Amino acid sequence: MTGGLNSTSAALLGLLHEGPQTGGQLVTLASQRFGPLWTLTRSQVYRELPVMAGRGYVRAGKPGSRASLAYTISAAGKRAFAAWLASPLEADHPRNPLLLRLGFSAQHSKADLRRLVMEAREQHETSLAQHTQTINALKKDKADRYALAAAEFGIAYEKALLKWLDTMPS
Repeated sequence: MTGGLNSTSAALLGLLHEGPQTGGQLVTLASQRFGPLWTLTRSQVYRELPVMAGRGYVRAGKPGSRASLAYTISAAGKRAFAAWLASPLEADHPRNPLLLRLGFSAQHSKADLRRLVMEAREQHETSLAQHTQTINALKKDKADRYALAAAEFGIAYEKALLKWLDTMPS
């Protein structure tokens, strides 16, 4: 946690700069903005929003349809987000489930390992297509160069991972 915020809270505050959003809208917006490279789950969002409200970083609006609440970033939330942006970058901790499972390869059969690699290939081909869609949407919206560069990283990552999967024993 850097600057008093964890990465989930920071992402939510950053997205709330675009205006009031419900939890579901925040999940959708995060998916559109960051693609499959950095995800927010519904459970993370709905767990974090009340905590952030308790800290005074966001304000909940009046319940809407199906009791949904639109949250708005507060002045304190904007200051916390600005402090997080200015804080030193925390260490990168990739949590790739494929690497974890391959780390226990002795407990897998050869057929299970082939299936695992095949599933990973399918997932990363899908992610590559999603990143391509994200880049196309960012270009259409004339997004700033840094947002575009972040999306391009996703494409480079997926291509590198797919190339690495080609080296797996068959």
